[in-house]
Amino acid sequence: MVNKMNIVPEITRKSITHLINNQERVDGRALDEYREISLETGVISKAEGSARVKIGNTQIMVGTKPQIGEPFPDTPDVGVLMTNSELLPMASPSFEPGPPDERSVELSRVADRCIRESEMVDLKELCIIPGKKVWMVFIDLHILDYDGNLMDAAVLGAVAALKNTMIPEVKVVDNEIIIDHENMKPLPIREEVVMCTFAKIGEQLVIDPSLDEEEILSARLSIGITASDKICAMQKGGDSPLTKEEIMNAVKITEGKSKELMKYLE
Repeated sequence: MVNKMNIVPEITRKSITHLINNQERVDGRALDEYREISLETGVISKAEGSARVKIGNTQIMVGTKPQIGEPFPDTPDVGVLMTNSELLPMASPSFEPGPPDERSVELSRVADRCIRESEMVDLKELCIIPGKKVWMVFIDLHILDYDGNLMDAAVLGAVAALKNTMIPEVKVVDNEIIIDHENMKPLPIREEVVMCTFAKIGEQLVIDPSLDEEEILSARLSIGITASDKICAMQKGGDSPLTKEEIMNAVKITEGKSKELMKYLE
């Protein structure tokens, strides 16, 4: 079933594509330029960690919730990270109340995979009693305003919230866990990770696509990269293929642009 909200007039499609093919964009940015970015941490008083990120008019609130639980059977000595996203109807007319749709599921999985595969958090340090008790950290993404490029905003906000998260000291005495809420410590962070998303429109790749650009893209590529330039995640979207040259060009741009995004996490 066609979503009427996503039908783009042909004149608009041709106009945006023509501009991009001529190295221009509707909002005046260069093809490899991000919109204005802002990032705040500690914005939710009741959360152990939180952040609010804005990329252009896209805005996401992130909260983290650590709690003690059981590890997965195949990783008995490793803590747990779990990411969920909520596309609030007030953020966009295309978001509907109800169970998570495919966009919400994809956003959660991509952000989760990027953070997990980067090994940003030392999950072994979150083990309390091997095979029995570990720290579980839940990351909740709340989309407040949607104007394109949720992937990059979600990862940037989630990383900032994790860096802002505090957990209490715990001791194990005779197999009993004693939680010391008076002494809090940050999560064991190894290095930051960010994500850069590209849209193929016409014959060009543009970074940080706005909503208008997302609606006419033929392919999308999101690349997760660590502070040490390790590619840890990739997600392809859209119907059209990308050439090897286009992918390598996106990776090269990501290596440079990631340094700009990392500065917001300092």
